[in-house]
Amino acid sequence: MIRTLAITPTHEIVQDLPLSAIAEHDAKWYWVDFAEPTEAEARLLDTHFRFHPLAIEDCLHLLQRPKMDHYEDVHFLVLHAIRADKMAAEEVDLFVGPNFLVTFHHHPSPEIDEAWNRITIRRKGIDKGPLYAAYVVIDKLVDEYFPTLYQLEDQLSEIESNHNHDSTEKLMGQLFEIRANLLKLRRTIVPMRDLLYRIINSERIENMKKHLLYFKDVHDHLLKLTDMLEATRDMTSDMRDNYISVNAHRMNTIMKTLTVITTIFMPLTFIAGLYGMNFANMPELQWRWGYYAVLFVMIALGVGMYAWFRRKGWFK
Repeated sequence: MIRTLAITPTHEIVQDLPLSAIAEHDAKWYWVDFAEPTEAEARLLDTHFRFHPLAIEDCLHLLQRPKMDHYEDVHFLVLHAIRADKMAAEEVDLFVGPNFLVTFHHHPSPEIDEAWNRITIRRKGIDKGPLYAAYVVIDKLVDEYFPTLYQLEDQLSEIESNHNHDSTEKLMGQLFEIRANLLKLRRTIVPMRDLLYRIINSERIENMKKHLLYFKDVHDHLLKLTDMLEATRDMTSDMRDNYISVNAHRMNTIMKTLTVITTIFMPLTFIAGLYGMNFANMPELQWRWGYYAVLFVMIALGVGMYAWFRRKGWFK
């Protein structure tokens, strides 16, 4: 689907014009959105707009890393949207020209819809040109990163509180899943941060000084997201180390208990084995009280070793 809007010199908004008719309206600037385009619609990037073949190739072959390329007076941006439900990145491509903005995306984009409504319904920034419209799109994409990161932080808080009294194995599985999702976020947020840094420091984008504060604000949001992301990753590392330490301590306690039990039974087993050899010339075998004497010695030996180990603190 292709939708268009054109801003006339009198700041009127004309929507859904055919591409061939936009020039006839003498538009001050215009925005064309390729939303889930067909192959025939995607070919218009070449046949109508004459964009660079490398930029068109990046649009058609997913998933590219966030980046910015300059082709004469057209600036090509690759952006990422994050879908919290499946924790996956979706590519959004922007072509920013002197008097036009072209957005291209293979998936539904609520962020672009919201930016579109901001221009058409609320009429925000219609006099500021396509670069401001590009800022609105980027700002909406970045704003949606926050709920995704907050969702992971909430999941981490639930693991830390463990109200459901889940097993350590289940908690560790959830923890590693959160770390994997944080890594996916990092692959988007950090390149987007670097991209915004390039945009605000670029000397090839016309009228950037007029919009510098807007793009710096988005960059500040990405810096905040990066700090939150690193803090959350550090928290998962600490929780992982704590769980591993608890498990190691529990295992050491179990091994120590088993070692104490084994140590106590070693002399008892030796005595039982010694008198179980049934040699004919063993005097104690003929002694009337021999059995009771050996049994007493074994009990005394076991109790004595238990008391000694307890005094040494082996059972703490």
